[in-house]
Amino acid sequence: MLLSIVEVSVCNGIASNNVNINVSNYPFDRKLYQDVLDSELCQRQLQYLTGNNTGLMFRFQDASARLPRGILQGNLVDLGNFHQCLNINEDADNMHIKGKYCMTRVLADDNSQMLNFLSDWPSGDINKRIDKMTTDRVKEYLKLERSFRPIFGMPERNIRVGADNPMSLVQSGFAMCIPASCTTEEALTAFFFNFTGTGITLNEDFCRLPNDKPWVPADYIAIVVFSTIGLLVIFSTIYDIWMTLLLKKDSKDVSVLYSSFSVYTNGRRLLTFKSGPNSLNCIDGIRALAMFWVIAGHTIFSVAYCINRIDGLLWVLSKKAFWITSAPITVDTFFMLSGLLVVYTTAGKLNNVQLIKNLPLFYLSRLLRMFPVLAAVILYLVSFHNRIADGPNWNAPAMNVLTCRQYWWSALLHIQNWYNPKAMCLAETWYLSVDVQLHILSPIILYWVLTGKKLWAWSALTLGLLSSLAAATAYNFVKNFQSGSFSQNDEIQKYQIYYYTNTLTRASPFFVGMIFGYILHLWKGRPLQVNKIITSITWLCALSLLGLVVYCARLNVDQDWDNQLVDNILNSFMRPAWALGLGWVILACVKGHGGPINWFLCLDVWKLPARLSYAMYLIHLTVITTKYSAASLQNYFSVENLIFDITTFLIITMMVAFVVTLVIDAPFTTLFKLLLSKDFTTKTQKTAVLKEVSDTDPNVTDQ
Repeated sequence: MLLSIVEVSVCNGIASNNVNINVSNYPFDRKLYQDVLDSELCQRQLQYLTGNNTGLMFRFQDASARLPRGILQGNLVDLGNFHQCLNINEDADNMHIKGKYCMTRVLADDNSQMLNFLSDWPSGDINKRIDKMTTDRVKEYLKLERSFRPIFGMPERNIRVGADNPMSLVQSGFAMCIPASCTTEEALTAFFFNFTGTGITLNEDFCRLPNDKPWVPADYIAIVVFSTIGLLVIFSTIYDIWMTLLLKKDSKDVSVLYSSFSVYTNGRRLLTFKSGPNSLNCIDGIRALAMFWVIAGHTIFSVAYCINRIDGLLWVLSKKAFWITSAPITVDTFFMLSGLLVVYTTAGKLNNVQLIKNLPLFYLSRLLRMFPVLAAVILYLVSFHNRIADGPNWNAPAMNVLTCRQYWWSALLHIQNWYNPKAMCLAETWYLSVDVQLHILSPIILYWVLTGKKLWAWSALTLGLLSSLAAATAYNFVKNFQSGSFSQNDEIQKYQIYYYTNTLTRASPFFVGMIFGYILHLWKGRPLQVNKIITSITWLCALSLLGLVVYCARLNVDQDWDNQLVDNILNSFMRPAWALGLGWVILACVKGHGGPINWFLCLDVWKLPARLSYAMYLIHLTVITTKYSAASLQNYFSVENLIFDITTFLIITMMVAFVVTLVIDAPFTTLFKLLLSKDFTTKTQKTAVLKEVSDTDPNVTDQ
């Protein structure tokens, strides 16, 4: 589960933290914003609009904000009409009048002035008294919003609170559509009144103009790279179909290299589900469901963009939202599976001496497995993503574009959680960084596991788990973190950076997985004879443990929660406990004691999303944030709408992940297997590689 954290300063609408904004590859053309300003031209255009052309003036007013609807439900922002504003482009009275969209924050120190301002605002028509109920409702929202802003990656706002000033609490966001040559202060003064000395403060968050996204070198690189991949896919598919379907050649006579990018062959492999004798079929269901839960958890971002934020935030705080607020625990599922599979797939194939001799290959194969899709997604983010959509909230995706343009290398090197934790490119890749770091450390234990001596293997596995638990526990009790990703205090950034993305605190599920991987290796091909009563009791304990962890994962969301001792205990033992419960589920299912749970987890319906899970993980958050950031209107929060969004994001993510896996992941997997083969020029070796690629069981390829 990822939660973006941003300590911010604002420049031209982009929040930045540890990101250099004075760069040539800035996502917006700041020079354009300066070049269009012309005070003399602005006054001429404003006089023309207010005095001579009420029709054009109305277009500007119609694209500007009204009084925010739903103030009592926490909505203090009106987005106006972003696209209508930027489409204004008229020649009149020897002038070229273009629209400029600006978001302003209006803060009043005096009630009467704010009321006058609101009543003069287009369609404001305010004549009701701001009573105590309204004030309390706004205070309630501001308190909730302030504590949850870091979760949604929203910038902090300096809100002045006066005891006798209910409206001083309201720092409303108003979208203004103004002539491009004007500043917001000039336009608002002409449209309303002179704000100087009125007690009303105007803060300009950002302005946007048409075609304000400049081309950068990354755009041209992306065009070349993706066009090359597209051509390879076309030519490879033509070759494959020609040889296989038209000439009816035997698969041994078809070049693995030439057909590596074939949509026909890769699609057939992707949609063919085969299970070997030692396959861990239940892992498909676990991985797919975990990925679905990640997507559901991240859909909570919808609350930040809804018109009734109080309702959304209050629902998040309620026990009804446990399936959302407990979602961060699901990432430990992937850590557990990663540790399990690194032992299960290595033991029996290598001994400890062979592991040491092939250590560079051990690391290289892991990095190459993840590199193509990761690199492709990052290349898309630094280039096309800034152009794929736009809207009044597009500054958040633009921030990610800027971050990736500066820190793409740290994402590919998997060091983001240490080097730039406050400004991660493709922020969900903190998981990949931790996972790679744990794989780098794993040979320390694998060496003893692969000796073939059970005593040494168990000693190394036990010592590894106990050491990680002891170190993490000591660290947690010293630092005193909160115990969850959702909270109503100011500790969330400290928790995210120093606990949530920390390799030390996330290592224990990986080591628990290694233990279960070794157990499965020892019992490979052998039945596990266990009394049914003991099996039932163990199942009850495992499911209870998993349920307890889900409950505890949301404890700190409760408004009256204040128990640092329990927080420290949960941070130290909740995640390995989750891995322990899952470990039993996998062991019981593999050894024939899973019953209906094993049947459910082994359904073929899970196999495709399990194979797509890696690409889905890298893509899903971009899909979610793109939808909400490009929205021109605010959504209405309801659980039904939330479920609809989750379903939509799941389907879209799977579709995009399928294409990415088909044209990038699958071809490069084949190429890397050929590259790492000693001699792939012989027909025998080509056949072996082809069989390995075709028959690879997806559940022995970890996330």
